[in-house]
Amino acid sequence: MDNISSITLKKCVNEFAKLPGIGRKTALRLSIHLLKQKDDAAKELAQAIIDLKEQIKFCAICNNLSENEICEICSNTKRNSHQICVVENIQDILAIENTQQYQGHYHVLNGVISPMDGIAPSDLNFESLFSRVQPELQVEVILALPTTVEGDTTNFYIYRKLQNKAIKISTLARGVSIGDEIEFIDELTLGRSIINRVPYEG
Repeated sequence: MDNISSITLKKCVNEFAKLPGIGRKTALRLSIHLLKQKDDAAKELAQAIIDLKEQIKFCAICNNLSENEICEICSNTKRNSHQICVVENIQDILAIENTQQYQGHYHVLNGVISPMDGIAPSDLNFESLFSRVQPELQVEVILALPTTVEGDTTNFYIYRKLQNKAIKISTLARGVSIGDEIEFIDELTLGRSIINRVPYEG
């Protein structure tokens, strides 16, 4: 793979290989595929990537992706502002939204606590979550994190921080198997887990 004669092709392969889940063989295949396409196809891809970086930002309230300062979910007055579903990443929001069983708001942590990976509470979006959760607002916090050791550790951390605020804290029903990532759970199981959520007891 390192004997690619073209410096330009090799540079493109190296850039593709930096993407998650893309090995060097796949990167080479993608690069050659682009070479075979019409010029407009490559330009459109390049422009889409530039637009993505320049126009997409994180919602100032929940950290969801948005083209505006506040995302469509947070700005939707028809959604239940008394429910905040805490998720690990953006993909989890998409998965839950596809169930059409939840009409509340979200909070994206952008990860879970994982000492083995060097991810501490200070690396995640906890403080903005805790500032959103005040007793007078009568908010229910729904913990929708992966059913892994790291997810459970993060659940417990949030519970300990909020347990004295006299608010309702719930978690997904265990129709979700231990070790499952939220974004890969089928919509029916995930939808039922949200509807049948149970109080979180730490």
